[in-house]
Order: sequence, then C-alpha cells, then structure tokens
Amino acid sequence: MTTTKTQNTTNIAKRGLARRTVLKAGGQTAAAAALFSAIKTAFPGGAFAADGGPEVTGATLGFIALTDSSPLIIAQEKGFFAKYGMTDMKILKQASWATTRDNLELGAAGGGIDGAHILSPLPYHISIGKVTKNNVKIPMFVLARLNTNGQAISVAQSYADEKVGLDAGKMKARFAAVLASGEQAKCAMTFPGGTHDMWLRYWLAAGGVDPDRDVSVIVVPPPQMVANMKVKTMEAFCVGEPWNAQLVNQAIGYSAVTTGELWLNHPEKALGMRADWVEKNPKAAKAILMATLEAQMWCDKMENKEEMCRIVSGRDWFKVPYDDIVDRAKGNFDMGLGRRYIDSPFVMKFWRENASYPFQSHDLWFLTENQRWGILPASLDTKTLIKSVNREDLWREAAKAVGVAASDIPADTSRGKEKFFDGVTFDPTDTAAYLKSLKIKRI
Repeated sequence: MTTTKTQNTTNIAKRGLARRTVLKAGGQTAAAAALFSAIKTAFPGGAFAADGGPEVTGATLGFIALTDSSPLIIAQEKGFFAKYGMTDMKILKQASWATTRDNLELGAAGGGIDGAHILSPLPYHISIGKVTKNNVKIPMFVLARLNTNGQAISVAQSYADEKVGLDAGKMKARFAAVLASGEQAKCAMTFPGGTHDMWLRYWLAAGGVDPDRDVSVIVVPPPQMVANMKVKTMEAFCVGEPWNAQLVNQAIGYSAVTTGELWLNHPEKALGMRADWVEKNPKAAKAILMATLEAQMWCDKMENKEEMCRIVSGRDWFKVPYDDIVDRAKGNFDMGLGRRYIDSPFVMKFWRENASYPFQSHDLWFLTENQRWGILPASLDTKTLIKSVNREDLWREAAKAVGVAASDIPADTSRGKEKFFDGVTFDPTDTAAYLKSLKIKRI
C-alpha cells in the first residue's frame, strides 16, 4: 500500500508511543510529551471532547499472541485509542488463558488487567465463579466480538497417511490402538470450555471419537502448541493462528481443518472487561469500544493486511515470523500435504458480515456446548446469564457513535439458525432439540 511521507511519520510516532506504553518505560521525556500532544492535536476526540471526555485516559487490556488480538494492537499502534481520549492504554501480553483469567481476577488496581482479548465463553465462566479462586463470582461484560473464523485443528505429521480432514474418524483406529495399549492419545486445546475446546470436541465427536473416553484432551497455551507437537506430546491440537501455519511451515504437522469449515463465520474471540470497571467508567468504556470497532474496520481491509501482520509479528507483540501470519490472514491457507485454499471464505474476519457484533445467540451456543460436555450444569439459566454478561447494547451505542450505518447494525440479537458441517442445526429457540440431536454428549 502506498503511504505518504507524512503518514509514515505519524504512524511511526504512534507505534513508538505504543511501545513505550507497553514496555512501561519510566518517565515522560520531552519527546514523549510531544508525541502525546501530536496525537491529541490530530485526534481531538470529537463528541468526547465536547462532552468532557472519558472519566479516565487509560485501561489495561491483556492479549495472547494470536492473530485475532490484532484489533487491540492496531487500536494502540495506529492511534485509535488516542483518538477517543484513551492516551494511556496498556496492552499487555499474557502467557496463557489461565494467566488472563488470573489477571482479570486481580483487576488493574491489584496488579492485573481490566479487560482482555479473550475466549468468548470465558467471561461467563468468570462471572459465575466457575474458574476463579474459591469460585468467587467476578461479573464480566462481553463488549464486542473481535473476529469470526480463523482457527484450525492440526495433526501430527505421523498421521500423513490418513490425510485427515473434516472426518476425525480417520484417526479413530489409531486412537483405539493407543487405548488398547493402556495409554490415551492426547489432543490439545487452550482452556477447558473455551472456543478451541468446543471446536476440537465437536470435530472429534462428529467423527465418532469420544473426546472424554477415546482420547485425552489436554490444555496447552497457544504459543507452546508447536513446540509440544515437535516433541510428540500430542497427536492433534486446536488453536488460533499463527500457530497452525507455523506448524506447517516447520513441517511438523498439517492442518486437518480450518474452523470456518466446521461452521462458516463462527464466533471466536471477544473483547471482555470487568463489569465494575465499565460501570465506573462508562464513557471510557465507550471510547475503548469505538476505538476497537474502528481498528476492526481497518484490520479487515485487504490493503492493510500486510501492515497489520508486520506490526503484530514484531518483537513488542507476537515475536514470530511475519511469514507465519500473513498468508492465512489474507485467506490463503497452505494446509500441508499439498492442500491449499486461495482467497478462502474461511478467512478470519474482523468486521465484515457483522463479525464484530456480539450476537447473544452465539453466546448461547457456547454455553449449550459447555452443558453438552458437563462443563457447565444443565440447570444453568443460560438466557438470563447472557442478558447480564452480553452488552450488545453498548456495542450498538459505540457503532452509532463512529458512524456505522443503521443498515449495517444487526436488527436482532440472534443470527438465527446455524448449520454445521455435519448437517446438525442449532436453533437458538430450541436448545433441547439441538442437544437431543447430538450422539456423543455428557448431558
């Protein structure tokens, strides 16, 4: 993309400012102060300036080195947060989803974080005390969906002869042989009850493999997936990019499916924040949302993909090779074993086709799947819980404030019936029928 000299200078200034924020550099130098002044002059804050601005100028958000965290990083690097008066944002890398959970429990006031790029079901688990210390309930809000699609299930190179794809049953005989020897084949995901756990379990079960009995489903943090596959810790894993592409690039394994093949345009990560922070700082929360939405629009433009990947691949963020990110970010998937998708509809989407809007029906699917596997109790009042956690109303306010056309804002909190690759249909108005249609389940 051609960029003017002036634009380059402005972008470099913003990136430098963001890096100093993330690295917690001490002291405001005269140069740093000048940069703040330049950003504030370029982005006066519009309605926020006229309305007194946000209550605070910063919040601390966590992210994991996954491509779907890009909107938060881009909002920092390209000045979208600063545009709405949030000049003191901190976007801090987390080692795992368990670390994200722990830091959300603490809150920034306690040395943790106020919100995060997060697995969509996790704010619910935290809100009901399912995964917190001593089961303490910490109310959370889902403010936006950060992306749809863009994850994959990859298998070890030792399964090359099986050419595993949508049919996980191709692995069943080898899993059974391991089980007969007194062991269990291991398949990894990133957090119990999270999105990757649900994709992996759905795929296995659809192929006739019971994820609780035929294999052992284990937890491995996203950045450690490839290293663990390399030392033959597991047979398969489900994770977001760029780790599936990196596995293929290092010839350690191949991608059986990209998750968009399982469910086209499925929901994935969310922007989640502690409810107490949002309630105390409603204008600042709106500013964060507005900046995030604009960053999602920016990330979704094909002409920005290469710049996005160069930014997030850098040492201040993912610290991974650019080549491990860029192709799949553009929709070009080298799945391994000679299988490729070019300009694929399964590409990760940040804004298009309502990717950012947090449909409540999607949260209902995640909670219903958690019930399917006994992770959440069957008695849980899912619809009432969703009403308290999913703040699509705040998303609508932010979308209108940044000028999103009414025709581009969903008219309903439900996306309606959803169809999966195996022919199963999820009707949000009849979750009992959905569960009844599934052959392998714990409920």
